[in-house]
Amino acid sequence: MKSEKLKTASHYSLFTFHYSLLCMLIIPAIDLKRGQCVRLTQGRKEQVKVYDDDAVEVALKFEAEGARYLHVVDLDGAFAESDSPNRMVARRIIHAVKIPVQFGGGLRSLADVRAMIESGVERVVIGTLAVESPELLAQLVELFGSHITVGIDAKDGQVVTRGWEKQEKVSAVELAQSIAGMGVERIVYTDVGRDGMLLGINVEQTCLVARESGLKVTASGGVSSLSDIKRVAESACGIDSLIIGKALYEHRFNLKEALQAV
Repeated sequence: MKSEKLKTASHYSLFTFHYSLLCMLIIPAIDLKRGQCVRLTQGRKEQVKVYDDDAVEVALKFEAEGARYLHVVDLDGAFAESDSPNRMVARRIIHAVKIPVQFGGGLRSLADVRAMIESGVERVVIGTLAVESPELLAQLVELFGSHITVGIDAKDGQVVTRGWEKQEKVSAVELAQSIAGMGVERIVYTDVGRDGMLLGINVEQTCLVARESGLKVTASGGVSSLSDIKRVAESACGIDSLIIGKALYEHRFNLKEALQAV
């Protein structure tokens, strides 16, 4: 079963690569807190809104509506909270859908990363570890190649880690350039100040990171309208995919409309 899942994921990964040559890839987000599908405002764990108790059903709905990729986040893991069912729920999502899943949140060891990849995750998103343990990041890239994506979360251009609670001294551009030298191929760039705020993507900063690093970039944080999506798609600066969360859950538009917009 596990090898079949990896084979299917690889097939879809190749498909989405060719798909992205034609148009930007739209990736719905599923953020998990205590197993529920939620959204936070600017990443603040005390400002949480629950949208659905069944994250697997949400994933299947997105797949049925045309999603080619899913972005799943373990918020409890990001905040180092224990005894959370989120990774178990993530594994249920992975085995329920046929499309690839990227997963992040609290992956801070080789064992964590290996376990999720062996569970069928197509890409793991590494955040805090990329700043605190660059040697381990380099080892992960050597072991798992393109399965490793780095999540760069920033506020006013400066990196934040540990569930966005710790301000780092390194800038987003500096971190992106550093990890590019390690062989990382892709980053997920999130403007923390806009995440969950429906204020629109920070296209200028995201493009700056993309241009200065030369990496493939998935943009995240703030999409509020179809015009936001079109603006990102037309930026032509290295952003080839876009994560959308709250705007879908708040019914600003549906996934079909988002896919048509690009």
